[in-house]
Amino acid sequence: MIRLDIAGSMHEYEDGILLKFVASRFQERYDSDILLAMVDGKLQELGKPAKDGSHVSFLTARDRPGMMAYRRSALLLMLKAFYEAVGFDRVEKVSVEYAIGNGLFIEPRGDFALDAGLLEQVEAKMREYVEAEIPIVKRSVNTEDAVELFGRHRMYDKEKLFRFRRASRVNLYSIGGFEDYYYGYMAPHTGYIRYFRLLLYRHGVVLMLPDMSAPQVVPPFCPREKLFTVLHDSEDWARRLGVPTVGALNERITEGGLNDLVLIQEAIMEKRMGDIAEMIADQPDKKFVMIAGPSSSGKTTFSHRLSIQLRAKGLTPHPVSVDNYFVNRVNSPLNPDGSRNYEALECVDLELFNRDMTDLLAGRTIDLPTYNFISGEREYRGGKLALGQGDILVIEGIHCLNERLSESLPRESKFKIYISALTQLNIDEHNRIPTTDGRLLRRIIRDARTRGATAQDTIRAWPSVRRGEEENIFPYQEDADVMFNSALVYEFAILKLYAEPLLFGVPRNSEEYLEAKRLLKFLDYFLGVSSECIPDNSILREFIGGSCFDV
Repeated sequence: MIRLDIAGSMHEYEDGILLKFVASRFQERYDSDILLAMVDGKLQELGKPAKDGSHVSFLTARDRPGMMAYRRSALLLMLKAFYEAVGFDRVEKVSVEYAIGNGLFIEPRGDFALDAGLLEQVEAKMREYVEAEIPIVKRSVNTEDAVELFGRHRMYDKEKLFRFRRASRVNLYSIGGFEDYYYGYMAPHTGYIRYFRLLLYRHGVVLMLPDMSAPQVVPPFCPREKLFTVLHDSEDWARRLGVPTVGALNERITEGGLNDLVLIQEAIMEKRMGDIAEMIADQPDKKFVMIAGPSSSGKTTFSHRLSIQLRAKGLTPHPVSVDNYFVNRVNSPLNPDGSRNYEALECVDLELFNRDMTDLLAGRTIDLPTYNFISGEREYRGGKLALGQGDILVIEGIHCLNERLSESLPRESKFKIYISALTQLNIDEHNRIPTTDGRLLRRIIRDARTRGATAQDTIRAWPSVRRGEEENIFPYQEDADVMFNSALVYEFAILKLYAEPLLFGVPRNSEEYLEAKRLLKFLDYFLGVSSECIPDNSILREFIGGSCFDV
């Protein structure tokens, strides 16, 4: 953190000194480009001035806000290059659909052939613009003018989005006359966006970008076929339901069609669970249904509803939580800073878990453990379990896809399910909603309801939760037999009314306020509605309350 003293500066303006000039003085202290600044606790673009005496710190692509600005700027750069290479009149639409690893999957449509030659032209133009260091210009326009502008440019998703916008003005960004709307801040000019790669994948394009751990390295593209399939299917269903974007959802709400939308999506989800149960029932050698997924995916409700479907197929499911096989707290592994790492695989007593599961598979009776989270010790309270002819275990835990957890069991006895809330809704054609935002909002609401935690508490803990997911869950997702998407296309309209009061409670002088403010701005896109129409067995009830299950 620095304190500005700008008296006599050659770049001094009436309103202060531009942050980009301050950043240039300190750039050598950073190993990657400074992209944004924090001025007296507020996030600012480098084109903004700061007054004498301001407290300033800088952010690079190693920081989440900096990386988000980099990714937005790279996308605007790519879109300008694409429209220039193809020709505006030949492009019907370019949609940013979802993230695949470090890449953004983009689906262009129009009167052109999407091939390697076209991609080479687009990437060459992008690099040409990078070398030219074209300013990324920001301007504020009246919201009504923005609606008219987007309609004229055939950006109909944006046109619909801003019909429901309360704010009187909209910030637009442009590169060399190519103008668009983006949800968040941008880099100062195209010269900052040096690291990217374009490649063909399936029926679209992947824009590969760095991650925060190595901002100057574009990682190799690793296709995730199962994940892509479930994302594509979810996106397809959103289109068929007529709600691929926030504007379309808001329109459905104002027309009184939310109840039907809820019933249809819940029916789709129930059918998918029934299909999974049928797959399991058709394979009598499957005795262990292993369910894993990241935080706030709705694993508990999913397990209950899947168990009901399994009963309907003539099976007798028994729930088993891997958490009950935790080692005593004093034996938990440690993080480098000396704190307990409760998400490592070594938190589980692997020897005991494998012995018990092997005994069950062999027809023997076991004593079921129960973990006492208050005392931090495993206990035995008289519970016993044996597997009959039609019995099956439904096992839930973050490590269930990792073969090391159940290495003594034959692979053919296990049916693995990966569940996550993979948001199928986008803000508009160029602004996607990160799947982590949906899960974070779910967790903020549930933590407040069940644990008395504040939104600040949950936001503070979220980076640690995400690190655990990156280490223990995501590397194994492609090993699943099936993937299940628990995201509901309508859920943000419901979550809004629960989350906003909690987010407004985050202190302005706290480190977590920046994230709370970002989430509040995001929720402002949605029309909030009551949860009265949400069924009591919905996965959403696990977070907002009122579930018929013990969750």
